[in-house]
Amino acid sequence: MSITFYYAPQSNAGRIRVSLAELDVPYEAVRLDLRAGDQKKPDFLAINPNGKVPTLVIDGTPMFESAAIQIALGERYGVQKGLWPAPGTPEQLTALTWLVWGQVSLTGALFRYMANTSEYFAKEMHNEKQAEQALAEIHGLLRILDSRLEGRPYVIGERCTLVDLDLASVLGWGLMAAKIDFSEQKNLKGWLGRIGERPSIKAAMAET
Repeated sequence: MSITFYYAPQSNAGRIRVSLAELDVPYEAVRLDLRAGDQKKPDFLAINPNGKVPTLVIDGTPMFESAAIQIALGERYGVQKGLWPAPGTPEQLTALTWLVWGQVSLTGALFRYMANTSEYFAKEMHNEKQAEQALAEIHGLLRILDSRLEGRPYVIGERCTLVDLDLASVLGWGLMAAKIDFSEQKNLKGWLGRIGERPSIKAAMAET
């Protein structure tokens, strides 16, 4: 078994780094300098034609798109370690649902809000109405997640899984970068606090 992990600090690859640390599987890390254009070099494009991170090569097979990578890691390494539900169980269906929800619905709304408000995007690209709509959507999604956490410590149940780690990676960056107040969501706040104490999350957030 061999894993090569292509990443860049402060990027979407952070969530995969967290999962690899939690799973405690050996891998080779290859750091790309995105500003220097490492992701556009022919050798890397041969692995991931999108020219993006994260990218994983498992036993010679390249993978991209973080949702697909998380599922593969969960199914291959996470079941035994209690970080992913067993195949064919209701919990597995729930895990797949919330993982994709976080990377599509939640991340999509956060990105739309950032694109219309953040200094990382040119002001002429900002649209106040679109920002308002995205912010309203984000708050609605946060309420959904807060409701899911009512009466349970983690998204799937009693144990932390890759779903929690992935969602917390999204929110840990997104809520801070977008300066979104989520103080009304008490369940969400407590859950983020628990996840944030894990060494893998602390290391990923601190990486520069």
